[in-house]
Amino acid sequence: MVSLDEAVTARLKRGSKHFEVLVEPEGALAFKRGEEVKLEDVLAVETIFEDANRGDRAAESDIINAFETSDPFEIASLILKNGELQLTAEQRKHILEEKRKKVIYTISRNAINPQTRAPHPPARIERAMEEAKVHIDPLKSVDQLVKITMKAIRPLIPIRFEEINVAVKIPPEYAPKAYGDISRSGSILKEEWQNDGSWVAVVRIPAGIQNDFYSLLNHLTKGEAQTKLL
Repeated sequence: MVSLDEAVTARLKRGSKHFEVLVEPEGALAFKRGEEVKLEDVLAVETIFEDANRGDRAAESDIINAFETSDPFEIASLILKNGELQLTAEQRKHILEEKRKKVIYTISRNAINPQTRAPHPPARIERAMEEAKVHIDPLKSVDQLVKITMKAIRPLIPIRFEEINVAVKIPPEYAPKAYGDISRSGSILKEEWQNDGSWVAVVRIPAGIQNDFYSLLNHLTKGEAQTKLL
């Protein structure tokens, strides 16, 4: 349920008439970018307004003339795709900051310094973004922004996306419980259960999380896991 206190106005002009809906801002932006978002999770109320701030509903005859339907979801879809989203300065700032954090997290998780084979800490990515003056566009997806950011910071720091394969052996007393956490960390390319109950596998992970991955293994096995970078 979308809170009316957090909802913002999306507005579209058709002819001489304005049509407005109240929507959740981040979901509305995602829908506007073309992401798969359910409109029922975005609309605060299933009402088409002439002026949402005053609570003035649009006349049904005006709605039919403008959209050839009275279905609020069809109309809201058109308003969001083709209209203007009225974000407050604070809402825009919050959305941009959250998106910036997601870009930094994605790059630091998946990228390494190809010269040292070591991950780049998030702070280093952030400094490079500031130096390169990377612009975070709220209408672009995180994947698009990651590509833009990588292109911008490559001249400043050695960086590339890479995955690595790690051979893992988990002792029998830890293997059953550790399996789930390890499989969620990456893709299991090969695996085998040994006669003694130990588990051996080759796991492909994003290169940027290798330190976190080793820490996870140590935690799950009390330091008894065996690993080899392939």
